[in-house]
Amino acid sequence: MGRNRAAVPEKERWNVEALFASVERWKKEFEGVVGKGKGPRWPDLHSFRGNLKNSPEAVRKFLDAYFGLERRLSKLHTYAHLRLDEDLGNDAAKESFGRVSSLIHDFQVEYSWVEPELLSMSGEEFQALLSHPFLKPYHFYLSKLERMRPHTLPPEMEEILALSGKALETPYKAFGALNNADLTFPPAVDQSGKERELTTGTYLLYLKDPDRTLRKTAFENLHKVYEGHANAICELLQGLVQSHLFVSKAKKFKDCREAALFPRRIDAKVYDNLIASIHGNLDALQSYLRLRKKLLNVSELHVYDLYIPLVADVQTERNFQDACELVVESVKPLGDEYMDALKRGLFQDRWVDPFENEKKRSGAYSSGCYDSMPYILMNYHGTLNDVLTLAHEAGHSMHSLLSRKNQPYVYANYPIFVAEVASTFNEQLLLGLLKERAKSKEEKAFLINYEIEAIRTTIFRQTLFAEFELLLHRWAEEGVPFTPTLLKEAYLELNRQYYGDELVLDPGLGYEWARIPHFYYDFYVYQYATGLSASLALFEKASESTEARDRYLQFLSSGGSRYPLELLEIAGVDLRNKEPVDAAMRKFRNLVKEMETLLHK
Repeated sequence: MGRNRAAVPEKERWNVEALFASVERWKKEFEGVVGKGKGPRWPDLHSFRGNLKNSPEAVRKFLDAYFGLERRLSKLHTYAHLRLDEDLGNDAAKESFGRVSSLIHDFQVEYSWVEPELLSMSGEEFQALLSHPFLKPYHFYLSKLERMRPHTLPPEMEEILALSGKALETPYKAFGALNNADLTFPPAVDQSGKERELTTGTYLLYLKDPDRTLRKTAFENLHKVYEGHANAICELLQGLVQSHLFVSKAKKFKDCREAALFPRRIDAKVYDNLIASIHGNLDALQSYLRLRKKLLNVSELHVYDLYIPLVADVQTERNFQDACELVVESVKPLGDEYMDALKRGLFQDRWVDPFENEKKRSGAYSSGCYDSMPYILMNYHGTLNDVLTLAHEAGHSMHSLLSRKNQPYVYANYPIFVAEVASTFNEQLLLGLLKERAKSKEEKAFLINYEIEAIRTTIFRQTLFAEFELLLHRWAEEGVPFTPTLLKEAYLELNRQYYGDELVLDPGLGYEWARIPHFYYDFYVYQYATGLSASLALFEKASESTEARDRYLQFLSSGGSRYPLELLEIAGVDLRNKEPVDAAMRKFRNLVKEMETLLHK
């Protein structure tokens, strides 16, 4: 990590000053928004309580003011979290982030009465409100609210649910603290007997290392620690699932999955079709594992053999400037306007905070708000994976930029369900460009292997996770108590179904469930699989015609102005049927055959 944050030159920092020129400016805005300490924080807004019914004018005034305040809070939060992520040890940034996070919680609690009050109208009264021309800018927002009528509680009960929010987050936060801060692992050992520091971050690096001894000891030593904490983590997971069950019952949903999918109008058959389609193609996954075993020249394929590239990376290290130029060039098929906007963001407006510094947040993401540029955090080292990560996050950022440019604040945020489409689409663009320029069959095989692994880890693996998550919630609904043994055996059985006889199910795999943070996200993981499936389908369509490309750009510009499945229909994909996932499986099969042919195996 090396240098202190203060030593990072301005040209290598994201331009957070575009949000607020200084911390003092941020504090001044915070004081202007914070409201009163006791009673209603925002009395002007609170004065609308009890006065919304049958008054389109009052509803319009209230919603304008409500979303105006939310927009200001979002800007404050964005600045605070970006500053904290620059240096997680910065106490002033921690304080600012904590203050604005608490303020947002207060805001959510104080206005938990809004939806129940609007829905206290009869259906006929609400329809009259909905059709009023004065409320046209909020028509979709209000129609989504009307759809939630059967699952909206009286105001005092909604307030209690809002107040319970922090308590219900405890399992998630406790797991995060345990996983990110408290757990320590015995060092991994390489083939020369040298000890190597093992953390959750270095673990992923070691799994891609050619040294099989290092991979094996990293896998075993990491999972032994999770096994040693399995009882505690099992209780955290059970507490998390029970919180979902509590909310689903309180809101009168038939089960936890419906509670997660219904607000976004995602049909349960999207989830079920995904699982069915993957089960129908497990032979393709197992065929790939046979090829992997052959190329690695091992008598048995173990879990710690799944991530090492099958072909050595022949790409030379790229500096960040070259990576930006390559990513910009790769998006040329999306048109000059898209390309120019991304070029300005990467080269002039300083969207990206690219390099590591002491105590900077790990990983990569795209973030921002309606009034900011779409910022990108990275920890760039010049590998091909880093270049692809830049393309991935740039996809998210361009999706955000186009949504904010073309939608009002209330509809500018695209739903999570479609979030991974734009990012993985841009990865496909970059991979296509790199394959065109590949100078050897080894270089091309490396890129094909990257594509294969993206489908294996994002569609097959995340669908396995989705099955396990569904099983956890069904156990809770049936009153089955969680135990580490129950979770271990169920998790191993799923892996056995997916990988068949091609993979040795090492004992540590039985405790992998204990280290997966996405199990705390409430039916989130399946969206990785559907997102990549949709992206691959759209990429194929957009590559074939200008009309399909334009529909894709229209999708990117639509933000959250429709339900997720309807947004994807704009672009030309229907995830209510199995075809997009089946198409992704056909691509997977073809890639495996192409690699096998290329390497003559």
